[in-house]
Formats: sequence, structure tokens, C-alpha cells
Amino acid sequence: MTGSTETQPVHESETYPLGTSRPPLGIDDLPEPEEVFKVSRLGPLQIVQFVIGPSLIALGISIGSGEWLLGPQAVGSFGFIGIGWVITVSAILQTFYNVEISRYVVATGEVPIVGWGRVPPGWKFWIPFSLVVFYFAFIFGGWAASAGQGLFALIVGRVHRPDELEYTRLLAIGLLFVVVLITVVARKISRALELSNWVIVGLLLTILLVVDIAIVPASVWWEGIRGLITPAAPPAGITATTLGALAGFTALASGLNWYAMAHYRDHGYGMGHRVGFIAGVRGERRELLAVGVTFRDTPENASRWKRWYRLLLIDQWAVFFCGAMLGMLLPTILMAHIVATSGEKPTTGNVPTFTAEKMGEQYGSGMFYLMLVVGVLILFSTQLGIFEALVRNFTDAVHATSPRMRRLLEDDPRKFYYPYMLLVLMVIAAAIHLTTPVRLVQISANMSNLGALMFPFMLMYLNSKLPKPARPRWWHYVILVLNFLFFGFFFVNFVYEIVSGSPLVKF
Repeated sequence: MTGSTETQPVHESETYPLGTSRPPLGIDDLPEPEEVFKVSRLGPLQIVQFVIGPSLIALGISIGSGEWLLGPQAVGSFGFIGIGWVITVSAILQTFYNVEISRYVVATGEVPIVGWGRVPPGWKFWIPFSLVVFYFAFIFGGWAASAGQGLFALIVGRVHRPDELEYTRLLAIGLLFVVVLITVVARKISRALELSNWVIVGLLLTILLVVDIAIVPASVWWEGIRGLITPAAPPAGITATTLGALAGFTALASGLNWYAMAHYRDHGYGMGHRVGFIAGVRGERRELLAVGVTFRDTPENASRWKRWYRLLLIDQWAVFFCGAMLGMLLPTILMAHIVATSGEKPTTGNVPTFTAEKMGEQYGSGMFYLMLVVGVLILFSTQLGIFEALVRNFTDAVHATSPRMRRLLEDDPRKFYYPYMLLVLMVIAAAIHLTTPVRLVQISANMSNLGALMFPFMLMYLNSKLPKPARPRWWHYVILVLNFLFFGFFFVNFVYEIVSGSPLVKF
């Protein structure tokens, strides 16, 4: 088994106070990466085999609503110029933000939902409030609903009719049960998610790359790349709400990216190795500490921290950022080509199956089914990560803050994790009946921008109090403020549209 190994004893006489209302952190030494991943040396091959992982889960979530629904719809309706730069800026800001969130996890072994409880006024406010914001953004299940539409077309051989919408929703619920099955058969839940996304993301990007090279003209490729790097005013007719949804779900989830960074603990990065992880049903029970552990400020630990930080940068920039940009470019240039050749544009009602339907008309039934498979896998990988994160973050919060619950569960978080997963499944099953899948995703994307109004500043507070070798440099704080300004604007616009009935800005 890769990732975390058995937790190590903490020197209980030493503690590190951090923030308010939570117990002080334990203190121990940082492990060497070779110790964690059980290798004699850590070269490029070992990094790919054992180190890369948490970013793949985030990338599997990322390549979904923004890349297959919102991005292609926006580009198909308005073109690349004036939209592409929003994608690039969002991806850059979010990757920096991911690194800063993960900095806290690697330095303390505490996942973000627990770490927020150290910010004044304390855990009784921030942990419940953070969960409410997170759940309101992601409980609607738009990804499962969209995947259900694609799966229906894959089974029946055609796009569903309006009176068949309920069948697509039942298929979506069936896909949620697949997520439950993956976690049940896993020995270690995080590792099962990593391996699933290695397969799904690798397959998706390979198929899209081959199809795009085969049918998309070079001029469209260039237009897509040029759109990503060209600063330009948004196209006429597009609203800030549409751009906000695209910005919010390009890469991951803007201000709420923290929900997916907990996997650095379970993978064993840094002090996560000392804290433990949530095992699967088939896995050996491992202790999960309710309070994090940080490291002594010594030359040896400072040197080890630099190594862990470099591995974190590789995981985020080489895998997550590059994968997110490629994952956005390939579907959007394909959509642009389809719009140009078919003379039709996608709508919020048909965008989940639009690419497959039009490519089937142009290139035959084989391409129709291939694109349906791609669409289902893209949206399923997103719902896989989000569904599990809804359960994981609530489980971590309960485990960390309730001694009584820990006693009832006999310190085994799995006894809470799996029953609660079934409850969340039922809630999502009800939520997908509210409106169209794309509208559900648009609501989620704009709600994720709400997180940018608060969590960057909370992160500044936490990271400024880490042991000195792990603290950010001054310019990291500047980038967190830019996250606040960029994504915060789109949330303010979203609220204004709800209240007034029209967007704050229309171009």
C-alpha cells in the first residue's frame, strides 16, 4: 500500500499552540519522503508511482462541469476571445490557492475543515458555517444528473425526450451507488480515488486529444490557444453570471478548493504521515488523530520541509494545472468546431449530450457512442470526487470536534463515514429533481465563488502561524488577495442577479 504508513508516536510533552478554540498541535519531526513512500530513493519514476495522487483526485473533479458543460457552452455561444483569459486567470489563481491550502495540511496533518476551527471566533462558528457553504454549493448533484443524461443516450442510442427525464435521473442515482461501491471495496479510500482518476483522466485526455487532432482544424486549435492568452473584453451579450460560473468551475471550485485538499493528509504528505487516514471497509483499521501534529523548527526539519514543498509544487503545477488547462482546451475547441460545422449552438438543456449528438450526425454512430462515453466518464469523475468529499469533510469535522462521537464510534471514523454516505446519496437523489443539470451546476459554480470572500483570509491567518520554515512569503498573501478580488466579484454579481433579476454586469 502506498501513501501513509502507520502513524508514529507524538511527544505528548511538546505542543504547538495555533489559533483559538482548538487544542494545541502535537510536535514531532517531519518524516523523509522515502520513509513515507517506502522507497530507497525518490526519482522521477517513484514520484509518478507513489507521490503524485491528491492532485489527480482534484483534477478528476476539475475536468467536469467547467470543461464539459460550462466552458463548451460559453465558447460555443460566444467564441474564444474575451472568454479564454478568464479560464487561464482562474486556473493560475486556483493552483496558487491549492498550494497554500495544502501548505497547511502538509505542515500540520490537519485537513482544512478542521483547521478553519482555529480561526477566531473559533470552531463552533467556522466549522458549521464552512460546511453549510460547501454543502450548499455541491449538494445539488448536477454532475450526476448530467452523466445520467449521457448514460441514457448511451443505453438507448438517442438523446432523451422531455418525458423521459425521470429515467435519466434514476440512472444518475445509480452512478452514485457506483461511488459507494468504489469506497466500500477500497482498502484505503484516498488511494482508490487516486487510482480511479489515473484511469479515468488518462483515458479521457487521450481520447479527446486523438479526436481533436483527427478532426479539429489547426485554425481552431490556434484560436483556442490564442483565446487562453489574449486579454480582451468579454464578448457582447455574455453576462458576468455566465463568466462567474465558468471562472468558478475552471480548474476546481475557486474559493472552495479546500474541500479536495484533505487527501494530502491521507496520502501521507509531510505531517499527514503522523496523523493517519480514513481506511476503507477492507482496509486495516488505522488510528486517525483528532488533533494535528506539526514539526520542530530545526535545520533538519527545514531541509525536509523544502523537499515536501517541492513535491507539492510538482503535484499541483505539473499535474493539476497542466491537466486542467488541457482538460479545458480540448473539449472547447471540439465544441467550437462542432458549432461551426453544424450551424447550431448548445443550450443549457442539451449541452451534456450536444457534442455526441452532433458528432454522431457528422461522423457516424461510432463517434456518437464514443463521445457519450467521454461525457459520462468526465461527469462521473467529477461527481465521484464531490460526493466522496461531502462525506469526508463532514466525517472529519465530527471526528475532530466531538469526543463523545469518537467514543461511540470507538475511534473508528468508518462507522460514521459509510452510513452518512448513504444519507448524502438520498439527499442528492432528491436534489437532482429541482431543475436542469446545467442550471444546477451554474448555481454550484457561483456559490463556490462565495468561498473566495472569506477562506483566503482565514488561510493567511493559519499559514502565518505555522513553524517558520513552512510560512508563506509575502507575495503568496498578495495572490490570495487576488483570489478574493477575482472570484469575489463574480459572487457579488450572482447575488445581485438573484435579488434584482438581472446581472450586475452585461457586456
